[in-house]
Amino acid sequence: MSELRPELLLQAYAIGVFPMAEGRNDNRTFFVDPENRGVLPLDGFHISRSLRKETKRRRFEIRCDTDFRGVLEGCAESRAERPDTWINEEIFKLYMSLHEMGYGHSVECWQDGRLVGGLYGVALGAAFFGESMFSRRPNASKVALVHLVARLKASGFTLLDSQFITDHLVQFGAIEIPRQDYRDKLAEALRIPAEFYSAPDDWPFVEALLQSSSQTS
Repeated sequence: MSELRPELLLQAYAIGVFPMAEGRNDNRTFFVDPENRGVLPLDGFHISRSLRKETKRRRFEIRCDTDFRGVLEGCAESRAERPDTWINEEIFKLYMSLHEMGYGHSVECWQDGRLVGGLYGVALGAAFFGESMFSRRPNASKVALVHLVARLKASGFTLLDSQFITDHLVQFGAIEIPRQDYRDKLAEALRIPAEFYSAPDDWPFVEALLQSSSQTS
């Protein structure tokens, strides 16, 4: 087990690197600094017509920071399409510490009193580092992402880091940018004071996002 501490993890984020492990049962944690970085442009966030309708149905109760541990556990659990994850024991503890320090945040989808999906990440300055998401009901993580983006825009954030590009994220407008471009954007975001909006009611922000966002079929 390494001697990684939450304070060091925050310093790592501030210079553009993030931790990973080879697998949930691998106790070796290492830092990653991709040559090309995935980001989700907040002003170019795409919402498909189907997701727009799903979000407007408001089938899920959206909460923030009420069950950060539960979201971490959901992101770390094995599923048929993802038998292993990079969230090992040390990483789990580190992000719990960041949450307790006020840097780690979760957007949660609840249904019938149960946590059915969500995501978590780290807020530093006006940068949000998205870490992982999960769903136990169809579209739960997608709806959580819509609410995250709405909250970030309302809070004055300028950078949503997705680390890598996946087909899942491309549908929302995620792009890759060179490492130096990312570092420039990060440095600018860190100079901006922003406070993550974690109050319960974010629907006015979501409605504004649905009206302004680009649509995809």
